[in-house]
Amino acid sequence: MINLLNSNRDNLIAVEVSGKLSKEEVENLHPLIDEIIAKNNKVDFYFELHDFYGYDLEGLWVDLKIDAAHISDYGNMAIVGDKKWQEKTTKVLNFFSGSQIKYFDINEKDTAKARIGLIKE
Repeated sequence: MINLLNSNRDNLIAVEVSGKLSKEEVENLHPLIDEIIAKNNKVDFYFELHDFYGYDLEGLWVDLKIDAAHISDYGNMAIVGDKKWQEKTTKVLNFFSGSQIKYFDINEKDTAKARIGLIKE
């Protein structure tokens, strides 16, 4: 499940993610990405992962296609989680991306929010 969080920044997509993501859930983010890009902005992301188990097969495929199409449109990313595999995946993503992607442990959530410019409401 993806739950949108309030943000004071026009180019930031902030979400809480849990469970296993489906194609439909991933596709729901695409219009938000397009809207930010249409304003000539890079898209920044804040992902807060709670009991996140990845994607179903169709969800993964859609996410890969969206990311491949917009790889140069992404800016900074903060990923907050509590699993070692999430931290390792972030390092791999950072290697292949032109974005600055940083992983934060769940107890560093406030630091991650400050880094990405997310104001808690």
